[in-house]
Parts: sequence; C-alpha cells; structure tokens
Amino acid sequence: MLSARNITAKYGRRTVLHDVSLTARPGALTAIIGPNGSGKTTCLKALTGELEHSGVVALGGRDCITMQPWELATLRAVLPQASTLAFPFTVIEVVRMGLRSGAEALDDTIPLAALDRVGLAGYANRFFQELSGGEAQRVHLARVLSQVWHPVVEAEPRWMFLDEPVSSLDIGHQLDVMRVARAFADQGGGVVAIIHDLNLTAMFADHVILFSKGRILASGPPETVIAEELLAEVYEIDETVRRMLSLAFELRSAPGGPGTHKSDKPPQSASAISA
Repeated sequence: MLSARNITAKYGRRTVLHDVSLTARPGALTAIIGPNGSGKTTCLKALTGELEHSGVVALGGRDCITMQPWELATLRAVLPQASTLAFPFTVIEVVRMGLRSGAEALDDTIPLAALDRVGLAGYANRFFQELSGGEAQRVHLARVLSQVWHPVVEAEPRWMFLDEPVSSLDIGHQLDVMRVARAFADQGGGVVAIIHDLNLTAMFADHVILFSKGRILASGPPETVIAEELLAEVYEIDETVRRMLSLAFELRSAPGGPGTHKSDKPPQSASAISA
C-alpha cells in the first residue's frame, strides 16, 4: 500500500499542495486527474521524493524518508513528464539504465523484452536522439519496466509512477501504453499515473483522484469521480464531452474491454518474451 498523509509542498513562498492525503493499493491502477496547474505533477514529485514536503509518504508501511535510495529503486520506478538526454546513447543503453537500478540488474534479457512490450522490438541499436517524441517516450517506459520488471517479488508489490505517459502518443499507442500499465496492475503491482485523457481514465483506472487548486476534490471509483457535476465544476466541460465519457464507460464494460476481467496469467519471464 502507498499512503500519503498531510502532504504540503511549496515552490518558494507559494503553497502548491495543501494538506493532501491519499492512498493507492497494489493490484490497481490509480489515476490522478485534474486541470493544468491543479497540483498533479507536484503531488507525484512529493510521492517519489523528488520534491521537499511536509507530511509522510509510506510504501508498504515504511516511511520513504527512512529508506535508502537503492531500496526505493528496487521497489518503484518513475516516468517523469519529460526526460532529456544530452549524450548519444543507443536505445538499449537507455533501457539498461532502468535495469541497473532494479533488483534484476544481472538479467540482461529484460531490456529487449521491455522494448518488445512497448512495441519497439528492433530499436535496440538506434540512437535515442534520432527517435520521434512518441518513440522516445516509449523507450523511457521500457526503462521504467526494466527497473520493476516483475510486478511482485517475494510477495512484495512493486510500483510504477507515471507522469502523463501517453502525452506524446497517437491513439493506438496510447491504448498500448495503458494496456501495459493495466497488465502491471493486474499482475499485482501498483500503478499511479497522471492522465489528462478522461476517456482513458474511465476505461482503465480502478481508482481516480481528482485535483483542483492544490487539493483533492474527490477520490474513488471512476464512475463516482468522473461525474457530470464534478467535471462541470473543475473543467467547465459541455454536454458533448459528457457524452464521450459515457461512451468510454460503455467500452470499459463491453466484452473484452479493459474493465471486464483481470489477467490470471503470471508475469512472463524476460526470456520467454524475448524468444
């Protein structure tokens, strides 16, 4: 379980998070939503220790501030909103950065399997700087996957923290990435993701946290949080958008949709996936 209690954060003298408390459970995809400037990324940075804050963040019952960096690296991986690399790394070198931070650092079959998982098989020897924005974003997701390849290790869940993981992607790859996150959660890992697309949130999330002006306005199942009254208050959306969201919930419940079943398959080994 991930828990945050009474988190307050500032940029200079300006308070941007106001006494925020939340929980996220393993085996679930928790989506953080809200308009621009509402505190979503600031909250994720506080949860991952990137931003100084008051209050307590605990992972598996342990206060994260008491844990060594290497311990945290074996338990959770972070996909930031933007990642820049100044040196001419190849794609496989970037993905291996995640592998070397995780618990399976000696299993060199994982990076290729992670690239295959995000639809980039065959990209290993290409230069990262030559990729499109969407391809680069998926390489970084593969890096994150390499770090926490097995969603559960010795009965302890691992976590992915994703800040707008589909922002640079076309609709097909958006769905692919959300299925990767969904599968990680279905296999027992925890996923906390900032998502701007409310349709994808409705289709894939188990739990939704709605931010507004640095505070949590609502928290609960998608069908409760993604509600007309709340969305009208926060986003000022019109009836057309509401109808689109209604369709997303219908797709979630349709046979074969992301909300109709959980995968009972254990995580494949890297060697099986890369074979």
